[in-house]
Amino acid sequence: MSFNYRRIIIKIGSNVITQPNGLPDVSRIAHLVDQVAEIKKQGLEVILVSSGAVASGRSLITVAEKNDAVAMRQLLASIGQVKLINTYSQLFERFGMLCAQVLVTKEDFRDRQHYLNMKNCLEILLQHQAIPVINENDVVSVTELMFTDNDELAGLIASMLNAQALIVLTNVNGIYNGDPKLPGSVVISRVTQAGIDFSSFMSSGKSQFGRGGMITKSTIAQKTAKLGIAVHIANGTTPNILHQVLANTVVHTQFVPDKKASGKKKWLAHSETAATGVVQVNNGAKTALISSKASSLLPIGIINIISDFKKGEIIKIVDESNKLIGLGLAEYGADKAKERTGQKNQRPLVHYDYLYLQA
Repeated sequence: MSFNYRRIIIKIGSNVITQPNGLPDVSRIAHLVDQVAEIKKQGLEVILVSSGAVASGRSLITVAEKNDAVAMRQLLASIGQVKLINTYSQLFERFGMLCAQVLVTKEDFRDRQHYLNMKNCLEILLQHQAIPVINENDVVSVTELMFTDNDELAGLIASMLNAQALIVLTNVNGIYNGDPKLPGSVVISRVTQAGIDFSSFMSSGKSQFGRGGMITKSTIAQKTAKLGIAVHIANGTTPNILHQVLANTVVHTQFVPDKKASGKKKWLAHSETAATGVVQVNNGAKTALISSKASSLLPIGIINIISDFKKGEIIKIVDESNKLIGLGLAEYGADKAKERTGQKNQRPLVHYDYLYLQA
């Protein structure tokens, strides 16, 4: 059974398009572009999230190892991003296709206006048949400003654009039920139930050039699948991998999509790091929120404002033992919330439409 998608995000890991010596593998990039061009000609909308700027920078400039690591990353990424996008541009040009560079930071997802501006930009690029090539802006994203890695960014973009699928290309065949190097370890082909603890049988080791290991990939894949988007983790070094994944003829890991979520909830689902305030609720409110009936967060169920927030900011909602229940958009600031804490007949602090529950 092949997969019938209209819009897909393809995340290309640094370990797929980087040679063992740390330089870009241009022939592999070219082969991936060939496949993307063919897929696009079949009528699919394709968005690329591509790593590889640092490796591209390494091909152009030699730096001393003794220099500051953050500064070196900024240097290599700044120079390399130009080279990387030019490589893509020239390769797509052979098919008469345009690509567009979009560099983003975590800050761009923190407020709804920035989020919608970026979404509108990507939508207009797709309308004009351009292929967005998205990467983290490593020049300004350092330390706490960084995404976990481009897997997290790809999940955010998939949610933002209501894609049907996210294909994550790495240098192994998928997620294994043990160490891939050991005999007897096999690829988990389908993941359906939420909440599998992959860490129990997965190496936390990271790929040689990437920031995120397989545990990161599985966590983001589960979160994305929960929002109604299929996720495929496959080996980007396999010839014609994209065609094979879409035709379902290659061994890889598929996270089966769950129920659909609204666009607002998709934004909130990935916003935990953007949350400013923390609100603690009692067990009655927790039960109401996680029940099948749609419920807003009312002040009567709040027992404590743990950290302050302003109107319109994202807040974490925690239970009596400080366990995260969900995320929401504050309808008013912490001052008013404190005044109304425990009171009946008050306006919801978080309306159901702007509430994303972890459970």
